[in-house]
Amino acid sequence: MNNVRFATSLHILTLLALNEGVYLSSDFIAGSVNVNAAAIRKEISNLKLCLLVESKEGKGGGSILARPASQIKLSDVYDAVKQVHVLGRSNTPNPDCPVGKEVNRHLEALYEDTDDYVRQKLTTVTLKDFVQKFG
Repeated sequence: MNNVRFATSLHILTLLALNEGVYLSSDFIAGSVNVNAAAIRKEISNLKLCLLVESKEGKGGGSILARPASQIKLSDVYDAVKQVHVLGRSNTPNPDCPVGKEVNRHLEALYEDTDDYVRQKLTTVTLKDFVQKFG
């Protein structure tokens, strides 16, 4: 997951948890994350699809958590944004090379094990646990 989506999504969710029940605008969130509001709206849209966030349109609209922070595990966030393995992607090696013809099969097993380890660790931490760091 060599991108900032996990960090951005966790930042968004942390702001929503700290402002429980208050609809936060994408402009407000963008100011905190220090990115364009369009990027925030894109992440919020994804978080809505994953049932982590609810949004309301129009004046006084914005986003709130879809459920209590104590019921959101960081693995839920990871699952919502994961696009590639933690260690990255395989390459296209030379199939005539003794290593090249088998390396991706072995890498794939390593990638799966690493992803499982990271996901398992994130399953033990809730959004509420994370938010408490901002006391």
